[in-house]
Amino acid sequence: MIDPDDELDVAQADAEPARKPKSSKAWLSLITSYEKAGYEDYQTRCANIEKQYANLARLASVSRSREFQIFWANIEVLKPSMYARPPIPVVATRFNNTKPIPRAASELLERSTAVTFDSEDIDGVMRRVRDDLAINARGCIWVRYEAKSKDSGLIERVCIEHKNRRDFAHEPGRGWIEVGWVAGRAWMTRKEMRQRFQKTSGNAYAGAIFAKQKDDKNKTDGKLKAGVWEIWSKTENKVVWVTPGVDVVLDEDKPHLSLEGFFPCPQPAYGTVEPNSLIPVPDFLFYKDQAEEVNELTNRISALTQALKVRGFYPSGAGELSDAIEAAIKSVDDRKVLVPVSNWAVTGSAKDTIVWLPLDMVATTLTQLIALRKQLIEDIYQISGLSDVMRGATNPNETLGAQTLKSQYGSVRIRDRQAELVRIARDTARIVAEIQAENFQAKTLLDMSQMEFETDAEVSKAIKALEAQAKQVVDTLKAAQANPQVQQMAQANPEQAQAAFQQAQQQVEQIAQQVQGLEETITIDKVMKFLRDERIRPFSLDIETDSTIQPDEDAAKKRTAEFLTALGGALAQLSQMVAARPETAPFAGEILKFAIAPFRPGRQMQASIDEFVEKMKASAGQPQPDPRAAQAEIEAKASAERAAVEQSKAQATVAKSEADIARINADAALKQREADIRIREIEARAAADAQKHAQDMQKGELELARLRLQLAQQAQKGMAPMIEGHIG
Repeated sequence: MIDPDDELDVAQADAEPARKPKSSKAWLSLITSYEKAGYEDYQTRCANIEKQYANLARLASVSRSREFQIFWANIEVLKPSMYARPPIPVVATRFNNTKPIPRAASELLERSTAVTFDSEDIDGVMRRVRDDLAINARGCIWVRYEAKSKDSGLIERVCIEHKNRRDFAHEPGRGWIEVGWVAGRAWMTRKEMRQRFQKTSGNAYAGAIFAKQKDDKNKTDGKLKAGVWEIWSKTENKVVWVTPGVDVVLDEDKPHLSLEGFFPCPQPAYGTVEPNSLIPVPDFLFYKDQAEEVNELTNRISALTQALKVRGFYPSGAGELSDAIEAAIKSVDDRKVLVPVSNWAVTGSAKDTIVWLPLDMVATTLTQLIALRKQLIEDIYQISGLSDVMRGATNPNETLGAQTLKSQYGSVRIRDRQAELVRIARDTARIVAEIQAENFQAKTLLDMSQMEFETDAEVSKAIKALEAQAKQVVDTLKAAQANPQVQQMAQANPEQAQAAFQQAQQQVEQIAQQVQGLEETITIDKVMKFLRDERIRPFSLDIETDSTIQPDEDAAKKRTAEFLTALGGALAQLSQMVAARPETAPFAGEILKFAIAPFRPGRQMQASIDEFVEKMKASAGQPQPDPRAAQAEIEAKASAERAAVEQSKAQATVAKSEADIARINADAALKQREADIRIREIEARAAADAQKHAQDMQKGELELARLRLQLAQQAQKGMAPMIEGHIG
């Protein structure tokens, strides 16, 4: 089946390259010169050593000779001792600089670098580097910057890659400082090469040597890939991409990263190297002879162990004695103890019915072989520097001091390897931080660090608003001063006018202070300007990593307790001296720094102690108050407080009297209001009664008039006497 990536697109095949490519012969010859300088032999040795370390097919073979896996055991002991936990980047200001912008920039860069370490699995990268260092005496890291445009914006990241020993090359030299070029190889499919190099070299990539690449476990993903070398030349100040089989350069340009060390990779972590060169020498080669002898002895011990069985001889009708002895030695049937011999007369007298095979020689030889192998193993431990304590073996008859001494001896032998891993982690952190500082957008850094800063535009807008407010207050004062009516009122009430003027002046001063605070505000634009400045940043920021070695918790607790004891004792003694003689504060500060120097309390603690010492020195330089003046001031303050208390009591008494008078007046006024209300009620009832009486009188008069009218009408009808009698 044909890989779809192997089919060339016709339209792209007819496309013309953007520029005329140059020959790749000179650049490919650099890789060849690197291999011929001794590194080809190094690669061959490493391949054999890796098979010796761990090879599934060889170890699983039933026909292989017996071996003592001393090399694998040594490496498994060394690996956790060399590296045990991922590094954490630490970015701090140099010389304890307390300026706000460098401090903010260091925190921003530290957080973003830590996020990159976590997203790029720095622990996995460092473990592969550690394994290469332990097995092949060299471990390599390569750093790349990627930026992709998407709808959401520019996506930026820093890639941290472990480089296989076969995919890393450099200019041969006596030291890393003499290296003028480095190269890293990436394996790309035809499609990936077309997308990457179509614009720069047309279809030249089609001539590359594509093959199915196998990994360290002899497995392949089934894709055809070609190795593309990315060469960074410091002497030529350029970066080129070439591949075997293609006679032209795939791409060539100026370095797309501006790095302090030029190369996008830290110096590899080295073990032992040949003198005056950078050719690594794997540690296994130093005890290879002893390891082979151990394997030979192991194979002999295994053979003699099988031969260490009870065997005897008895008379038989045919065969020879030699055949019988050989059959006895090669016999694997544990149930077959006796071997028949036909020519029995040769073996001895007739009374010797059974002759047993002597095993004392075999047992003695086996014992000597085991003792010899044990001595060879001890020789290997002496060469490799692995003490019995590091391997977990102890002797109950040894003292604690003897075991501690052995542990220290083993740690001394491995300390250089630990330092190399710490150094390569630190250099990687510096390259990552430098790439972020030089290339990342402010938004990317803010998203990664989860920090919040205002922009210069926002600060300028706020400053303009405050300035406008201050101008409005000043204009109001000027207008008031120019207004005759206001001047007359001010002359009539100068105290009120002076208070209004002072209030306006205080408001203007407060606005000026706010403006000054805004001008000193740390903005993301100021931080990015600081990070972009190549001349200032390296001298202002210090980029490190914490230890990659697993700490001893008991030892750490002991050191912490010792540090606190030393610090507490020094502070207790020095504080008394400084209190009695303040001018001794600088001397006391230096003593304090000297007392805690051996403990290495850490960067933050050290910075806090240095700041404390500087404050002690600053306070010592200030004039000290006179004790008598201080006592007089205290007494005056006490008298003022007592007078204030008495005045407060008098004011409270006056206030209470005024409150009583006000309460009495309020009660009298309340009673007067109640009396007025009752009077108005009585008057209202009297008026109502009078009105009702008047209405009743009016009704009576109306009734009398009606009766008189009826009487008159009756009189006319002759009934007047009766009516008159009724009325009377």
